[in-house]
Amino acid sequence: MSSSPMNSPPHHEMSFIDADNIPFGRNRHVSGRRRSHARLQEEILRVQPDVKKVFLLVRAADTSAAEERVLNEVVGNELFGTLREKYGSSFHSFTKEKISPLAGDIIDENLGLESPKILELSEEIDIIVNGAATTNFYERYDVALASNVLGTKYVCKFANKCPNLKMFLHVSTAYVAREQQGLLLEKPFRIGEMLKQGCHLDIDAELKLVDSIKAELMQSSGNSEQLEKTTMKKLGLKRARHFGWPNTYVFTKAMGEMLVGQFRGDLPVVVVRPSMVSSIYHEPLPGWIEGTRTIDSIIAAYAKQAIPCFIGHGDIILDVIPGDMVVNAMVVAMAIHWSEKGQVVIHVTSSRQNPLSISTAYGIMHRYFSTNPQMGNNGRVIKAKRLLLFKKFGSFRTYMFLKYKLPSEMLHMVNSLLGGSFSRYYNKFNRSYSYFILLAKLYAPYCFFNARFNDTNLERLQTATTRDKSDAHVFDFDPKSIDWDYYFYNIHIPGVLMYAKKK
Repeated sequence: MSSSPMNSPPHHEMSFIDADNIPFGRNRHVSGRRRSHARLQEEILRVQPDVKKVFLLVRAADTSAAEERVLNEVVGNELFGTLREKYGSSFHSFTKEKISPLAGDIIDENLGLESPKILELSEEIDIIVNGAATTNFYERYDVALASNVLGTKYVCKFANKCPNLKMFLHVSTAYVAREQQGLLLEKPFRIGEMLKQGCHLDIDAELKLVDSIKAELMQSSGNSEQLEKTTMKKLGLKRARHFGWPNTYVFTKAMGEMLVGQFRGDLPVVVVRPSMVSSIYHEPLPGWIEGTRTIDSIIAAYAKQAIPCFIGHGDIILDVIPGDMVVNAMVVAMAIHWSEKGQVVIHVTSSRQNPLSISTAYGIMHRYFSTNPQMGNNGRVIKAKRLLLFKKFGSFRTYMFLKYKLPSEMLHMVNSLLGGSFSRYYNKFNRSYSYFILLAKLYAPYCFFNARFNDTNLERLQTATTRDKSDAHVFDFDPKSIDWDYYFYNIHIPGVLMYAKKK
């Protein structure tokens, strides 16, 4: 499934886990993550094969469809190669015994499940991991509210019905912090919390606003799906920026965190906030990634030399964290904070302990493609040119207009005089221009993000694993251990080219 910010579909996956024991020699339990359900489930079954049951909620019409989706997208994933090799002919029986697909949807108040099933699950579950989200920066506002906000509320309400629940783990993003400076702390959101003066965020009012606008659209233009889609996308960005967030994704994830705080009651809660999640560093499959995400869109475009320039200050730090480190941190967090009262926020980030600058990342990218040039559709080698970097968005826009938009409009004029002979070329250039301008707008807050994330709670988890060297090896999530040059050149960029193209 594609995870590009421009076109990723929403996923409504959640893991319920009832485990018998966990590493560190304790009778504790483990669990799952947003858009990384395959990676999480693989790790659970690989490092904790005695887990009793993993209930995986997926969007599907019925149980049969849910089983098929899990078989294709989770168990059938190449990530499970190590487990396939280990269990051989018993692999499918092993995974079928451990993973129980549930046909449902978190955007439904009862998770799309029948009352008897809800009751049965509530009695069995030890841990709930809410990893459901749409991660599209430019998502429709109504879709993002349903998945990232209302979905979180419904899962919290279900969690409060589980008498044996030892932990509710909610996966968010470090960028809910908004565009601030300095060191950003690991602290929970309060309902309606704002930085912007004169603004008051009322989640119920936002939901009513969406319903009202959709009703007006229906009255004025009938059932125009394209108009509704465009209007909802623009509304999401508008409301996010009004309240001080850069895009619809992080805005609705922040609201989701607020509702976790409001509805958690006495539940033990851990909120995991990864930064920009990249490909797997070590296990089980180095370089594996689900489609293109954040900086990977730039890498994929640069590989084809389809992007001549971009935005960002060379000294700005890109907070990137490999996906396996995120999952490892989650598993350890569930062990360490098992049945603890209160709420803990954990930044799974790299900017404080092992900063990576934009200039360093772009330099590695240029060196990689200079040494390993790609082939164009015409069979010719694509020569890698250095990416022109603009420190101000206005300068970037002016350059793009003069070099691409203006010639494109001149072609449009000539095309009109010649009866449309160049329509195909004009449309192609115009779409490319619009795409990269939008891409720059969406990524500008990250390319100029002048803050770092405090990760004290992550360091505490690291301390727990270093007590046992075997645990430290299996559950490596120490950002200081990342060799950025080696990782990007030998693992991440090849991974983007190999796995992202499959999606």
